[in-house]
Amino acid sequence: MKTNKILYRVFILAAFVLVNAGILYGISQIIAYLNTGADRSKMLHLDVARGEYYLPDMNWQSIANPGRPLEQANQTKIENDYLDAWYVKNTALFTQEPAGIYDHYTSSARKKLLDLIDYNAKNKVSIQTTTLSHHLNLEFYSADGKLAVLTDRNVTGIEQVYQNDQLLQKRNFNDDYRIILLLEDGFWRIRHFEKLNIHDPEERFKTVAVEPQLIEGINYYPQESPWDTFGENFDPEVIAADFEIIRDLKLNTIRIFIGYEDFGKATVSEEKLQKLHLLLDEAKKAGLDVIVTLFDFYGNYDITDYTLTNKHLTGIVTAVKEHPALAAWDIKNEPDLDFENRGKQRVLFWLSQTLSKLKRLDPDHPVTIGWSSPDTALELRDEVDIISYHYYKDLEGLAAAHQDLKKQTSKPLVLQEIGISSYHGFWNPLGATEEGQEEFYEQFFKTQKRDSINYLSWTLYDFREIPERVAGMYPWRTKKQAFFGLINPEGVKGGAYFSIKNR
Repeated sequence: MKTNKILYRVFILAAFVLVNAGILYGISQIIAYLNTGADRSKMLHLDVARGEYYLPDMNWQSIANPGRPLEQANQTKIENDYLDAWYVKNTALFTQEPAGIYDHYTSSARKKLLDLIDYNAKNKVSIQTTTLSHHLNLEFYSADGKLAVLTDRNVTGIEQVYQNDQLLQKRNFNDDYRIILLLEDGFWRIRHFEKLNIHDPEERFKTVAVEPQLIEGINYYPQESPWDTFGENFDPEVIAADFEIIRDLKLNTIRIFIGYEDFGKATVSEEKLQKLHLLLDEAKKAGLDVIVTLFDFYGNYDITDYTLTNKHLTGIVTAVKEHPALAAWDIKNEPDLDFENRGKQRVLFWLSQTLSKLKRLDPDHPVTIGWSSPDTALELRDEVDIISYHYYKDLEGLAAAHQDLKKQTSKPLVLQEIGISSYHGFWNPLGATEEGQEEFYEQFFKTQKRDSINYLSWTLYDFREIPERVAGMYPWRTKKQAFFGLINPEGVKGGAYFSIKNR
């Protein structure tokens, strides 16, 4: 009995100590929060680094200051907090919610923003915008390190204005700003935000002349790595052997695919770039030109993604634009298939912005878009250098479709994908056989030679397995997709192979 009383008293004492410790810990956390400011990721309502949601190009033109020098740590801090302020402002103008405004703008800077948000909400107006590049100059940095004045010139970006969810207007902008920032609670907050000048945002790029050589080529994946050219199975010796086969077919061009996620999204993988260089090196040795298709399996297109896809684009293009095997860039494969689910305007806006960015990065190589059919091939015709389309319909309609495009544009036309599956089995009993595939190519070359059609067939190999993300999981789709090749999984060259070789 006495032992139980002792244990009971020990339990009460321990509980008392734990409760008081919890109270003291809570008070200390509140005091720490008030003294140091809230965590920035929580203030942004984000649990990821800005590199995953907002990465405009940032260029410091000058940090010279007659008084106190701007330390590297503070320069980085100012840059990060300044860009976060842009991000929360852009988000607030679209969502009509002021989240983050109180954390990134001082009381004197909030009123105009909050008034605009309130006005837009009452009129059911939302503004979706993003900046793409900034050019900062440090004009003043106080001796106590708590006030900074910046000018941000040539702030480029894109703005879309909606009312009642209907697009009213879209514009590119190029503006200058003066910004005053105060250091409060460990964060640089905007005190004053003033637009100085508005520049002409129009960018006019020269059309890249395309060499008159007839393109005769093939879409390429290694046989053991369909839709994963640069994955774990990447082998330069396999690539070299495949390119010798393509040369045996008397072809001069290949088309390859770079996956957006596969290459690291905004942070491009150096390992993948090395593999890309090796593939281009082997193509050069084999005398093959390479069309590089970008953004494979990308499908968001949202304006908030523009800075991330631009970073990805910059990483790829700057790494290989000087390579002698590079023939042309293809922005994306069959983006028109996303019109229904993502919205046609949204897809076209992203394509146009991406194309503009690519031409700034590489003004010397032609750019195209791989449309899924002739019906959409003339979208953005004034912005591309080559009109590319795919054709998987009845061959009897090919000549008319091609001639119709020629009447509407003077730009080069490329039939970027053409082919037929040789799968003839349970899941496709009415499909073509290998003999039917051979006859298909023989018929195609009659039209191709007569009309001098630039083309790339689909594809070199049959594949044992098709990734689910390509054709789904249903066998009547995957089986058909697996047998478009000229060489079967056992390495046997079908009749279609010799139809192409002896064309």
